[in-house]
Amino acid sequence: MKRHSTLFFFTLLTLTTVPAQADIIDDTIGNIQQAINDAYNPDRGRDYEDSRDDGWQREVSDDRRRQYDDRRRQFEDRRRQLDDRQRQLDQERRQLEDEERRMEDEYGR
Repeated sequence: MKRHSTLFFFTLLTLTTVPAQADIIDDTIGNIQQAINDAYNPDRGRDYEDSRDDGWQREVSDDRRRQYDDRRRQFEDRRRQLDDRQRQLDQERRQLEDEERRMEDEYGR
């Protein structure tokens, strides 16, 4: 039984290390290819990265612009609500003053 468990353990260990080794080899090959491409075309890779950075900055700036526009609309909506409320209060004050004048006239004071 001990022999079977040892064999099973080594088989399991071998199976798990093979994909890890394959990933390491794949990453190494990719890095070598990138180094060769950079050696033959040094500006090409950087332009690509710069354009990605520009796109990211544009995207961030678009998001910030949208956020600003949304906040600006919220302020404008709130200002309109306050203006409407102030008009209602002004109208109620005029009505109250009119009623007070009528009462004063009615009682002769």
